[in-house]
Amino acid sequence: MVIKPFRVEDSEHFLCLAAAEQWVTGRYELDFLLAVFPEGCFCMQDETGATVGFVSSLKHDRSGWIGNLLVRPDCRGAGIGEALFVRALKSLRYAGAETIWLTASAMGRPLYEKHGFKSIDRIVRWVVQAGGANDFGGRGDARFDAALDRLCWGDRRELLLEWVADRGTVVAEESAWAVMQPVGEAVQIGPCAARDHRVVGRVISRALAAVAAGTNVLCDAPLSNGPCSALLRELGFGTRGETHLMCAGAKPDYQPAYLFGLATLGSSG
Repeated sequence: MVIKPFRVEDSEHFLCLAAAEQWVTGRYELDFLLAVFPEGCFCMQDETGATVGFVSSLKHDRSGWIGNLLVRPDCRGAGIGEALFVRALKSLRYAGAETIWLTASAMGRPLYEKHGFKSIDRIVRWVVQAGGANDFGGRGDARFDAALDRLCWGDRRELLLEWVADRGTVVAEESAWAVMQPVGEAVQIGPCAARDHRVVGRVISRALAAVAAGTNVLCDAPLSNGPCSALLRELGFGTRGETHLMCAGAKPDYQPAYLFGLATLGSSG
C-alpha cells in the first residue's frame, strides 16, 4: 500500500464510490479542493496500482477541515482510512492550522477520538421538498458577510465563501445571509449566518421561493442552535440523520448561535 497525491484523474473513481455510499457531492467540489489545497488531498493505492481510499482537506486562515475520507468497502478494516486521515492531519498542521475540524458518523467517531478530536456539537441534516415557483428573479447582486461567518467559526474562510457564492446565489438582508447552491439534483441552503433568527427566517423563505417545486432542499445546521431547528421545522423541514462536529488543537471561538447552515455537506465546513 502506498499513499499518493489525489489527482484530478482520480475524481471519477472517488465519485463512483461516493455514489454507492449515497453521499451528496460532485466533481465541482473535488475540483475546488484539488485546486486550492492539493497538498492536503491523498489517495491510497494497493500493490496492483488500484486506488482503494481517498481523503481531502482544506486550509482556512488559522484552521483546517478534513473530509471525504472514503475507503473501498472490501478494503475496510485494514487501517487504510486511518493512514489517510493521519496524512491529511499532518499536512494541515504543517501548513499552520491551529484548529482542525471534521464531521464524523457514530461509527467513525472512535478513530478521531483516538487522535485527540473531541465532539463539540452535532450537525443535523434537514430536508424539505420545495414548493416554490423558481421566482427569485435572477442572481441579483447580494454579497455574503465574511465578518458574520468569522463570528460563527472564529476564523477567516473567505476562500471557501467566495467559491460557494460564485457557484450559487446569495440571498441577504441586514444581519443575515445565505447561499443557495446546486448539489447534484438537489439544492443546498448554506452557508447561512445571522445575528437575528427572525431576519434569517425571511432570508431562508426567500431562498426556498427561488427553488423549483419538487426539488429537494438540504441544510446542514448545528443542533445546539435551538432557534435554527425551530425555524427549519416551521418552514417544513424534516431531519435526515446527523453527524458529530469534532475538532482538535487550539480551542476554537465557535459560536453556533449565529450559524444556520454549513457551507458544504461535510467536506469543508
